[in-house]
Amino acid sequence: MNEMFEEIKFACEEEIEKVENHQTSEYLVIRAGRANPHILDKVMIDYYGVPTPIKNMATISVPEARILAISVWDQSQMKNVVKAITVADLGVNPTDDGKTIRLVFPMLTEERRREIVKQIKKIAEDSKIAIRNARRDAMDMIKDLEKNGEISEDERKVFEGEIQKLIDGACDRVDDKSKVKEKEIMEV
Repeated sequence: MNEMFEEIKFACEEEIEKVENHQTSEYLVIRAGRANPHILDKVMIDYYGVPTPIKNMATISVPEARILAISVWDQSQMKNVVKAITVADLGVNPTDDGKTIRLVFPMLTEERRREIVKQIKKIAEDSKIAIRNARRDAMDMIKDLEKNGEISEDERKVFEGEIQKLIDGACDRVDDKSKVKEKEIMEV
């Protein structure tokens, strides 16, 4: 097979992988009515002038299904951690007993579940748009190969078919992840 096409296909596969990984990481921080330590991934604490993720300065545990417990290693930073969590607007208020910060997640209402499902669908749609953009880029490069006389029209059609198979598979995986996350959210 054409060496140039292999490079184009590889670049397209890499882009698809990035998109799928991004979708997965976005779904990790979506709250499903139970405690998930990943909800704190984007919360940064000003630790002696350096923005630091909570996981780098505390132990995060899940003692019960709807409770996160955060044990800060440097007790002098408790107030900063509580403040950062409050400012992050996670939908829960931290309680601080002097040693441990607790986040108690309320049960999700039906209305909130539907809002979260809309958010999940938007992430899936954004992922599919990014995948289609990768397809467009690959198809443009394949057409350029034909235009420059490096491949024939028949080869172009075969290569475009292969890229389309890649894209179809990626879109199916995005939809599957979306359905799994929606089901998880809608479970009571």
